[in-house]
Amino acid sequence: MARGRALAGLALLGLLAACGSEVGAGPGAASGELSGTVLDPPFEVDPTALVDTSGAAYSLTEDTDKDLTLVFFGYTSCPDICGQVMATLAGTLARLDDEQKERLDVVFVTTDPARDTGEVVEDYVSAFDDSIVGVTGPLDDIIGVARSMAVAVDQGEKLPSGGYEVTHGTRVLAIDADDESTMMWDQDVSQAELAGDVALLLDEG
Repeated sequence: MARGRALAGLALLGLLAACGSEVGAGPGAASGELSGTVLDPPFEVDPTALVDTSGAAYSLTEDTDKDLTLVFFGYTSCPDICGQVMATLAGTLARLDDEQKERLDVVFVTTDPARDTGEVVEDYVSAFDDSIVGVTGPLDDIIGVARSMAVAVDQGEKLPSGGYEVTHGTRVLAIDADDESTMMWDQDVSQAELAGDVALLLDEG
């Protein structure tokens, strides 16, 4: 556990960023090589329960019972990167077949729960793909869960417009059936690359 935490601390340096179809598995599946970064040792995911858009408790360990779960931390009023990553996740789902999608969960966790109520998050994720799970909850709990996966979350100072900037890690992370985060992808991963990796990971599972 200590070694995993040390790696997570180092990874924080590279995961912080400010936010101011054709069906096919993709090149990864074709080549047998993964596009993302394998985490060795994997991150130990904090089991603290957050809240899904129906108001029910939702833990990234207890309530992710599929073979693979993709998780992205972002917020609905993010002006750029979040929409890009969410579109990639939706495009990835469109490239998978029904059997693959049955074995996969995609989860969006807001880093701005003060503004992102359950209803707001539900509308946001549904605009990309209605199978994506939207999650909110107390900010301190979100920060703790994110930190366990080496994702930094911080609410910045108020802007002249009256809003505020939310700073958060922008990578997509995978959680396997053993509730460990075993892989991550940069924000600029393509739909084809991510779909190819998902296909390979599901095959290995």
